[in-house]
Amino acid sequence: MLLATGNARPAYFLTLEASMAILCALILGFVAGLRSMLAPAAISWAAGSGILNVDRTPLAFMGYRYTPIIFTVLALGELIADKLPFTPSRKSPPAFGARIVSGALTGATIGAAVHSLALLMILGAVGAVMGTLAGAGVRARLAALFHRDLPAALIEDVFAILLACLSVRGLK
Repeated sequence: MLLATGNARPAYFLTLEASMAILCALILGFVAGLRSMLAPAAISWAAGSGILNVDRTPLAFMGYRYTPIIFTVLALGELIADKLPFTPSRKSPPAFGARIVSGALTGATIGAAVHSLALLMILGAVGAVMGTLAGAGVRARLAALFHRDLPAALIEDVFAILLACLSVRGLK
């Protein structure tokens, strides 16, 4: 539950677990905006390793044995494809939509573990919108600074990976 229900605190007071879940849903949503498959890969490893208990929830499949492997392969493919010259803009409708869905899935997975699926699904989607727009802007500035896109893309990759790892660690 997201709200503490003990007598010592008012009903609107968030528990530490709930606060971390909210923060991680937003951050991993942001990561989904940067790299759409990286956030589901990270959260499926968390679910598969027991950091998140999604058993007996609609998102139990995120903790299945092969789910993290599948998402990791997709994430690695995306990291490579992102550097190719014919890769469409992340702000094109299909790519933007995929990032929102990815952020929503990631947030919903966290939400399933803390019994607040809908709220955290929305926060994950909001984080993805923020990540998509901020990532595109920062990458364009970095590419202009380096006079090439590749260094900017690699910096974005490292930032997204670190953010995902730190966020999953915050769920422990």
